[in-house]
Amino acid sequence: MEQYEPDRLTPVEAAAVRRSLRNGRAAMTRRSLLRACAGGALTVGGLGALSACGIPAANKTQGGVSADDHSATEKVVDFSNWPEYIDVDDKTKRHPTLDTFARQTGIRVKYTEDINDNDEFFGKIQPELAAGQDTGRDLIVLTDWLAARMIRLGYVQKLDPANLPHAFADLSDQFRSPDWDPGRAYSYPWQGISTVIAFNKQALGGVEVKSISDLLDNPRLKGRVGFLTEMRDSVGMTMLDMGIDPAKFTGDDYDKVIARLQKAVDKGQIRRFTGNDYTSDLTKGDLAACVAWGGDIVQLQADNPHVGYVIPDAGYMTSTDNMLIPNKARHKTNAERLIDFYYEPEPAAQLAAYINYVSPVAGVKPYLAKIDKSAADNPLIIPDKAMQARSHAFRALTQKEETAYQQKFSKLTGA
Repeated sequence: MEQYEPDRLTPVEAAAVRRSLRNGRAAMTRRSLLRACAGGALTVGGLGALSACGIPAANKTQGGVSADDHSATEKVVDFSNWPEYIDVDDKTKRHPTLDTFARQTGIRVKYTEDINDNDEFFGKIQPELAAGQDTGRDLIVLTDWLAARMIRLGYVQKLDPANLPHAFADLSDQFRSPDWDPGRAYSYPWQGISTVIAFNKQALGGVEVKSISDLLDNPRLKGRVGFLTEMRDSVGMTMLDMGIDPAKFTGDDYDKVIARLQKAVDKGQIRRFTGNDYTSDLTKGDLAACVAWGGDIVQLQADNPHVGYVIPDAGYMTSTDNMLIPNKARHKTNAERLIDFYYEPEPAAQLAAYINYVSPVAGVKPYLAKIDKSAADNPLIIPDKAMQARSHAFRALTQKEETAYQQKFSKLTGA
């Protein structure tokens, strides 16, 4: 066993929002639970070659609606993010990386933790975006599937590579070109999220867990297995186990996966579908093994030596939370400078050391090691090349697919 230890919402989508608020990643704060194309640096003439590497230059006729950019005269950027998803000085309660950015650039960051759920936040800003109005935000962080929707609807602006030299050069290959934003023309990852199999070694009682098949089929684990309420994670991990590519699956493939999971539900193999609350069940041993998020496991391992995880031979699912600039943002250039700042190795290392999710910044490991060597050596935070090669992303869905697939998954989970 390979393991490491120490538009408007439809009724179905609305139910998914409520489920996410109760049980999903939004239910508990993230912290509380826990190179260039040729590999070289950019030279003076290097920015002109960005298009050849897959990232086209920005202009005002593509990628959403620009406003007059007031960055030169208004030294501010309005940044909306999730709760507890940035470094914090425990004494001053300030954010050291944002303070460093302000000192270096003279740009003040108005930081707001007002994203508690993707769909909920989309519902908040969608009326303004649809009306062609400024949302009052220059930079927002959204999970990849909603980022894809925002791009598809034309609600975000194309980024200017000239303002993103570090981001362009140092974005990890693992996240460089998702199908919903080829070449990262509109977005850059804030952090990556790995979905793995976690276990409580004491609760396993000698049972070996290596795959999703073990979770679904081993009778010795009956009633002590957990899956996630996030459809893309539970379905995606099961697809991989069945030899189905989550980036290319068909409707028939999806139905086969749902049928397999339903069989496990019907026979009582799966105890329940959960959000972050699986962490307490796993720690206590009520769950012997479960599908889990890597950032949570890093935190749990710090307190419980019985908690471990495994990367199945079939691979694992990965997703990203992404920085985007909405239409009509007043300070686009300032926002791009902030994106680029977080791709410099020192602030990237500070961020990774505090929140323990996957850093999207290549070359950050030695800088993180100076802060926390155990974090730098943890593949859930800094995946090595071999682990990156086994990661898979769930393909972008059409609105019709989203509705149909969520309806089937909701029926499966009893939501």
